[in-house]
Amino acid sequence: MKLLRTIKYFSFFILVIGAMSLAGCNLPARATTTPTLNVTQAYQTVEARLTEAISRTPTVSPTQPRAVGTPGEPTAPPTQAIETATQDTAQTPSALCDQALPGVPIDVTIPDDTKLRPGEIFTKTWRLQNAGTCTWTSDYALVWFSGEQLDAPLSVPLNGNTAPGQSIDLSVEMKVPDSEGTYQGWWKLRNPSGGLFGIGPNSDSAFWVRIVAEGTPMTTGTPTITETAGPTTTPTPGIQVSGSATLQFGDLYDLDHNEVNIGGEDLTYEEFDQNHKLVPFDKTEMSIFGPNQPSLSNCQ
Repeated sequence: MKLLRTIKYFSFFILVIGAMSLAGCNLPARATTTPTLNVTQAYQTVEARLTEAISRTPTVSPTQPRAVGTPGEPTAPPTQAIETATQDTAQTPSALCDQALPGVPIDVTIPDDTKLRPGEIFTKTWRLQNAGTCTWTSDYALVWFSGEQLDAPLSVPLNGNTAPGQSIDLSVEMKVPDSEGTYQGWWKLRNPSGGLFGIGPNSDSAFWVRIVAEGTPMTTGTPTITETAGPTTTPTPGIQVSGSATLQFGDLYDLDHNEVNIGGEDLTYEEFDQNHKLVPFDKTEMSIFGPNQPSLSNCQ
C-alpha cells in the first residue's frame, strides 16, 4: 500500500513538473510576442499604402470620365460619314445616267487654232459618245457654257435618239468676229431636267471650239446682185405711131414700125366666121377709144 501511494505521489509530482515545464515553455512564447510592434508597424505600413492607394484613386477616377467622354466625341464622325454616303448615293444615279466621252475624233470639223477670215461663217461639229445609262433624246440639247459665243445660238436640240454606247455628231453654225485674234468658247450638254454635263472623269468638263481670226475680212455681194437685176426689168418707153397699112389674111403687123411680116409683130390679121379681125399677138393689148385719134397719154 505504501508503495502504491508512493507511485501516485510520484506520478502527481511528474504531472506537476510537466505542467510547470509546459507553463514555462509558454511564458517565453508570450514574452516573445514583442512582434506586436512589428504588427503595428505592418498595420501602419498597410494603412499608409492604403492611404496612398486612396490618394491615387481620385487621379484615376477623373481619367475614367474623360475616357468615357472621349468615346463620345467620335460619335460625330460616324454621322458625317453617313451623310457623305447619302450624298454619294444621291449623286450616283444622275452621274451614271448622263455621262459623255470624247468621240474619235472629237473635232470632226474646225480643229483647234483653225485660221479663218474675220466675218466668215463656219459650222463646228463635235463627236461625243453616250457613256451613261440613259438614252439621249431630242429633249437633250447642246448649250453654250462660257467664253466666246461666236454668234451661235444659246442651245441646239439633239437630233433623234442616241442610246448608251452610241456616238453622235453635234453641229452648230458660228461666225468669226470682225477683229483679228484667237477666240475660244466652251459648250456642254443639258438633260431634260436642266442639268449640265460634259466629258472627263466626272463628266463635268466642257468641250470647246478655238479659232484664229486673221486675213482680209469677208464681204457680202448682196448689193451687187440687186443692182444687176434692176436694169433687166426696165420697161421700154412708149412711143406713138400713126399710119395706114394693107393687110391680107394671116399677115403679122408691127405697130411700132408700121411694117408687115418683118418680125416683132404686135397684131395678126385673121378671118373668123367670114369676119375680119385684128388679134393681139404676144403681149399686145387693144382697146376702142372713140371716133377721134387718141394721144399717147390716153394709151398709157
